Amino acid sequence: MRRTLAATAAIVLTGALVAAAPAQAKGPKGGHGDTVDTSALTDAVTVRGILSHLRALQDIATANGGNRASGLPGHTASADYVADQLEKAGYTVTRQEFQFPFFQELEPATLTQLTPVERDLETATFDYSGADDVTGAVVPTNDVVIPATEEPSSTSGCEPEDFEAAPADPAIALIQRGSCDFAVKVANAEAAGYDAVIIFNEGNPGRTDLTVGTLGGEAGVPVVGLSYADAVELIEQAESGTVTAHVTTKTENDPSRTTENVIADLSSKDAKKVKNPNDTVVVGAHLDSVAAGPGINDNGSGSATILEIAEQMSALKLTKKLQRPVRFAFWGAEESGLLGAEHYVASLSQAERDGIYANLNFDMVGSPNYVRFVYDGDGSSEDVAGPPGSGAIEKIFTDYFDGQGLASAPTAFDGRSDYGPFIEAGIPAGGLFSGAEGEKTAEEAEIYGGTAGEAYDECYHSACDDITNINDDALFELGDAAAHATAILTMSKTGLFPDGSFAPKHPGKGHAKGHGKAGQLAHAAR
Repeated sequence: MRRTLAATAAIVLTGALVAAAPAQAKGPKGGHGDTVDTSALTDAVTVRGILSHLRALQDIATANGGNRASGLPGHTASADYVADQLEKAGYTVTRQEFQFPFFQELEPATLTQLTPVERDLETATFDYSGADDVTGAVVPTNDVVIPATEEPSSTSGCEPEDFEAAPADPAIALIQRGSCDFAVKVANAEAAGYDAVIIFNEGNPGRTDLTVGTLGGEAGVPVVGLSYADAVELIEQAESGTVTAHVTTKTENDPSRTTENVIADLSSKDAKKVKNPNDTVVVGAHLDSVAAGPGINDNGSGSATILEIAEQMSALKLTKKLQRPVRFAFWGAEESGLLGAEHYVASLSQAERDGIYANLNFDMVGSPNYVRFVYDGDGSSEDVAGPPGSGAIEKIFTDYFDGQGLASAPTAFDGRSDYGPFIEAGIPAGGLFSGAEGEKTAEEAEIYGGTAGEAYDECYHSACDDITNINDDALFELGDAAAHATAILTMSKTGLFPDGSFAPKHPGKGHAKGHGKAGQLAHAAR
């Protein structure tokens, strides 16, 4: 990509095993005689090419209120740009529209403690919060865990009995993060009669700062976030008497706003040349940003990377030499709860789902303080595995990085990005991630460089996630790995399973734990 590697990517796929080969050489033949040299594509996919698309997305955000959020003009302009580039590259492009519950914060939330001391508290609005101005007593749930345990253990607000009955006057429920979805906590607070909700961070390592997330659908009351330390002060004061606070949120909720997925397939001419037309590889990334910023790392980086891969596959005429079709998908409304990918998978017939060989997902691949995270498809690290075949996809990535002399680390395959609806449908999946709001450890800093104790992306979901918020080394390394895996899955004659067979038909659901619709809310739903 940006610079020449000591070794380019040449691999062998033998059943489910993929091994990296020395520079400029094809790997030895495996049991199926199947050798795929991916170096032409990894050489053609460049940081310069990816950055050219990122600059275009930044220009779009700048011209459209500073964001590219679904349901707003910046996302439509982003979809126009991507569709135009793909059509120029020779793909057949479909704009798949769908309705979704739109949310926008109109003004920043405020949270002021009034008694026994007056102070402004740092806060932020949860997605799909109601809009209101509430002054009242702050009442913690009866099961907050103070002090916090070393590992997450709070179930605050997850059961109706966690709440005292709200007083007759306006009151604000104070709920600790943990265990169940934010939406469940808020619904229980509303049912108990509370007029507003504060959700504070749990207090475990990495869960101490101000927390916000998505509720997945409109709440009837204001919902704001709070840090663990500020909440502890409120709780200690509440133990001695009444604490009152003032919450203000101004939001817009529209349950039927329209947005779209942009989907690119091979041209009809190229599609006729594919050897296995009923085994499509879906390569996806979400195109939308949050409304708070331009979303250049999250997830312009993933969108720009797969757009560059699509263009270079066409330019190299690899689209005329594929064993199975490639479909590039740019999802809408991911930030609202994986809604674009969910709509796409739900719109497919069973036969069409059976025709998806694998899904690759790239969500944030340019984080400034990055780690080369690979989705843990076989569940060996995080104890949550994807459908059969996902482990083989993980191995494609890890063997590629090994072959380049680059470390990688597993990351939870927990359904928190657009692969979630695919694995729920039993489709093998995998992908890459360079880190979001989590803090880099000292061990990670020693292995990958960067700064320990700082977030992988300090600008995650913020206005500063702009064109300056990109690490070009991350784009280089993860971009080449994404190109490599795309080439392997589309060009290999061998399947994902140990005997070289392909994806099972009618795989059913339930291969991965905890990936129901409520668990698919994007980016920290709990």
